[in-house]
Amino acid sequence: MSSEKIAVNYHEASESLKKILNLKGSPVAIRFAPTKADIPAGIPALDKTIRHCSMVNMARMEQKIFYATADRHDCNGGAWSLGLKEITPTLKNGEFYFKLGKFDSDAACKRTIERIPHLETGETYATLYAPLETTPFSPQVIVIVTTPRNMLKLAQSSLFRLGGRICAEFAGIQSVCADATAYPFLSGRPNFSLGCDGSRRFSGIGDDELVMGFPAEMLPELVTALPIVTGAAGSK
Repeated sequence: MSSEKIAVNYHEASESLKKILNLKGSPVAIRFAPTKADIPAGIPALDKTIRHCSMVNMARMEQKIFYATADRHDCNGGAWSLGLKEITPTLKNGEFYFKLGKFDSDAACKRTIERIPHLETGETYATLYAPLETTPFSPQVIVIVTTPRNMLKLAQSSLFRLGGRICAEFAGIQSVCADATAYPFLSGRPNFSLGCDGSRRFSGIGDDELVMGFPAEMLPELVTALPIVTGAAGSK
């Protein structure tokens, strides 16, 4: 499945990222399927119910290719941010994260939830996942989990052509789903996140790793800039 007018060799791009950054695992290709008909033939359905962040880890570390409908998403917050499910009442009013001890008041939690990036409910029938080097679909978002040093190089590569500043959007919750997937898709900008308790507990993100998501349209630019930035005289 492709929606791009400029062809991209995802295998070559992924291998370049993996080699230059010495990645543990693969960059992960993600796509939103609005309907069942938008799922390419031959991609299997996920056969268990887990979190989006765990799905990303399956593609990253186990080289799995699959799609997941709403009933296979175990985390309601993640499913909501990806446009698969309605937001639950306790998440919307702040009670859920307040009871987990993440905020001093339900009001503080509600203010945070109201700013979580999310697709409109019902926009997504299923989410598609694959290691970038073997993706059978054109991704809309690419997620990378790696070390802070590598994130520095990815940030520098993001600014290499046009310069400017990177304004990271995160809140310490819903990191892989909202921060690294929904936000880049909706904004057209890369985003860097610290991870969250859920993703670090369930998806294999190490204590020495961070999360980045970027719109797939940026891939050629990053792959071009990365070897220049990492090989620059002032690079560590």
